[in-house]
Amino acid sequence: MKRLKNDPKLPRENATQVLALMCLLAMAGFAIAGPSGLLAWGDQTRLLDARNKELAQLKIERDDLRNRVSLLNPNHADPDLAGELLRSNLNVVHPDEMVMLLK
Repeated sequence: MKRLKNDPKLPRENATQVLALMCLLAMAGFAIAGPSGLLAWGDQTRLLDARNKELAQLKIERDDLRNRVSLLNPNHADPDLAGELLRSNLNVVHPDEMVMLLK
């Protein structure tokens, strides 16, 4: 027994084991409560669903804009859309048209 108390390796081994245990506990803590851990998983799925809905809305808007651009092609522009843009941007009307302001 006296030999174990005087052994210089004993405190160093204990310190190494304590350090290893602390590292393992820190890794387990990050695995549970870290930014990509188990507790954050629900938030990530909710955020992913919100982003997918936003992406679907943006795709619809992109398709609408793509359609408008194709209607304004200089080679064969849609006359209805060209007339609508002229009336809204330049405030021009035909002499036989009546303008009604809606509130």
